[in-house]
Parts: sequence; structure tokens; C-alpha cells
Amino acid sequence: MSSVSDASAARGGRKDPADGKQTGDRTGPLTFYRQVVAELRKVVYPTREQLVTYFFVVLFFVLVMIAIVSLLDLGLGKLAFEVFTGADDI
Repeated sequence: MSSVSDASAARGGRKDPADGKQTGDRTGPLTFYRQVVAELRKVVYPTREQLVTYFFVVLFFVLVMIAIVSLLDLGLGKLAFEVFTGADDI
């Protein structure tokens, strides 16, 4: 059984086999920029049709959530009003 202090994160991280550097070492701005560009080249952008579909799915979901929250707010508001104003027929 290993303890928490035996974890590689606690010992300072692991070494990257490609260059032997610690993975926690800071990278320079040029290396960072190259890595960002490399990652952006991997991105698969949706088609216009997919984008329109996603837009309407999200719009529908947001409208449903607005309706649910509004109804809960209205119902709980009326309940609180009844509780705190009280019925005078007691």
C-alpha cells in the first residue's frame, strides 16, 4: 500500500520521456504558442447544419429551464406569501 507522499505528484511530477524534463517545468512563450497552434489544428469544427442544430437544442433546453425555474419561483413565492401573511380565519 502506498501512502500519499509516495505519489508522483508529491515527488515533483514525472519526467517526460521525450525530452527528460519535469512535466511541471515552465515552457517558454514560443513553445507555448507552437503547442497552442498544434492543438488548434486538431480541432474539428462543426458544419453549419450541426451548428444550427446545436443552437436550437441549447435554446430549447434554456427555455425549458427558464420555465421550470419561473414556475418554481411563482409557486414558492405564493406559498411564502400565504405562510407569512397568514390566514385570519383561525
